[in-house]
Amino acid sequence: MLKSLLFFIRFYLFWLIFFATDRALFLILYYQKLNNSPNSTILATFHNAIPIDLSMLGYLSVAPLFYYLFWFFSGRESVNIKWLTIYNTILIVAFSLISAINFNIYREWGTKLNAKALGFAFTSPAESLASGASSPLLPTIFIPAFLIITSLLLQRLLLPKKLNFVPFPLWGKMIIGILLIGLNFLCIRGGIGVSTMNQSSAYFSEELILNHAAVNTEWNLFESALSSGSANKNKYLYYSKAQADETVKDLYAKEKDTTEQILTTKRPNVVLIIMESFTADLTKSIGNADGITPQFDSLAKKGVLFSKIYSTGNRTDKGLIGTLAGYPSLAAGNLVKFTNKMQKLPAISQEFLKNGYATSFYYGGQSEFDNYKAFILTHGFQKLIDKSNFKDSEMNSKWGAYDGVLFNRQLSELNKLKQPFFSSTLTLTNHEPFEVPGNYKFGSVSNVESFKSTAFYTDSCINDFLIRAKSQDWYKNTLFIFIADHGHILPKLTNEVYMPARYHVPLLFYGEVIKPEYRGKVFDRIGSQIDLAATLLTQLDMDASQYTWSKNMLNPYTKAFAFFSWDNGLGFITEKQAVAFDNTGKRILYEGNKANTQQTETTLQQGKSYLQKVYQQFIELQP
Repeated sequence: MLKSLLFFIRFYLFWLIFFATDRALFLILYYQKLNNSPNSTILATFHNAIPIDLSMLGYLSVAPLFYYLFWFFSGRESVNIKWLTIYNTILIVAFSLISAINFNIYREWGTKLNAKALGFAFTSPAESLASGASSPLLPTIFIPAFLIITSLLLQRLLLPKKLNFVPFPLWGKMIIGILLIGLNFLCIRGGIGVSTMNQSSAYFSEELILNHAAVNTEWNLFESALSSGSANKNKYLYYSKAQADETVKDLYAKEKDTTEQILTTKRPNVVLIIMESFTADLTKSIGNADGITPQFDSLAKKGVLFSKIYSTGNRTDKGLIGTLAGYPSLAAGNLVKFTNKMQKLPAISQEFLKNGYATSFYYGGQSEFDNYKAFILTHGFQKLIDKSNFKDSEMNSKWGAYDGVLFNRQLSELNKLKQPFFSSTLTLTNHEPFEVPGNYKFGSVSNVESFKSTAFYTDSCINDFLIRAKSQDWYKNTLFIFIADHGHILPKLTNEVYMPARYHVPLLFYGEVIKPEYRGKVFDRIGSQIDLAATLLTQLDMDASQYTWSKNMLNPYTKAFAFFSWDNGLGFITEKQAVAFDNTGKRILYEGNKANTQQTETTLQQGKSYLQKVYQQFIELQP
């Protein structure tokens, strides 16, 4: 019995060796791009690639697995499996050719082979051949030849020609069958964690080429093919291009390019805290809620509060990119799934790095979740601390480390950093299932009580972090920024996904670097989470020109509006009207002022034009 199961171990070992060889060839061919990376870091590429290699192997194993199970249950003592040699040989040849194509694509585009590149070969074969003509001939021939020859030899050594079975009780066969199918499924999925397999699972380095090397080439091609449909066609074509462009251009037109200067310095340290699900409804200062976030409300009285800010989406991935890249959400589109496109966006962390800041990102959970890690490591963060960097004793919540543990880690490391620094934190305790280490301030019988309790806990952790930070020499020259990643239906249970109140979030600037006359000031113009990028960079005299969707909220001449979207709908908020539109049902779901139908039409046109243009830009982002 066990001897027949060795068939799978040999099959897996064969392909792990193939993928490792392919990866080694890639690194050898591009050794000049490794930027003198230490050997230990280069070798770590192979270790970090194992999960995504196993995922690809899970797909390759489906046919052999079910073939094995069929004969396993049939009662046969011996089965010829010469067909597996044919199956494997076809894969060897195909994957070896893919490796050669990937080498040349990477040389030209700086990205791994994806569905777009493959589609180009079919839709424009002449142009594709012309492009490939410049490829170096020797590597193009050597790579597939070497992989095919060595793999065919290895196949003869490792893979059996037949399977031998021994008598086994039916109940035992059932258990083994379930275990084999379950293990194969877990390989495909990437384990039992919250996050399913994605490119971030292989990302580990600041050197993009090492991350690209770690990503399995065939898996990347397969995944991009599945996702390509939503990235090549604009689902939101409401108007002519000229009309939509003109509407959006008018939204961003301003009489003067100026700003209020609220800081005493142009070069402060910046600590950006992105608070999980920290909706405005939790606060007293902008949500009229009592006792849930007393520390935040106290800080608001001493800082600069933007009271009418709306998140761009309803998920953390959209809030993360909205905050750091100043980029709007895409309704049904999901930018983080398209790593090559995502890498083309600018991020404020990159601007800080260019200006000599030390940069870091702290998260107590699994950074691979929803591809956060790929975004963080490709956008100017020199250090990433996540779940993998904490001790087992510190991982006490289902998501990872509680916010208190996270802030402790960040504070201890900020004390060692050279100034100036830009450090960002993404909290997680205020996320389902709403757990706190200790007593629940408002109880835990219902989700509302638990949600308020976790918000209270995060609020207290922020206060403790600031109290201890005050004793550090860097504190007086530090700007602290607090913003939520998105809103929430809790605690009120009345804010549906299409309602503007669902997206209302706090934004607070705090610290001794704020001019005394601005402390306690409230800016009540409508703005978006994505406007933080231009607002902050302008304050620090950094280049904000790349952040075309972000507007400076401290320029009184910019127009006040906010866009948000969910799975297949959009919302647009101005000082005159707020509208939400269901793109599937093609109907208005929300009107702030139902009496003003003309203004409703104008606002809806603005929102539709906005989504049409940003989605088209997303499509045109070149990998």
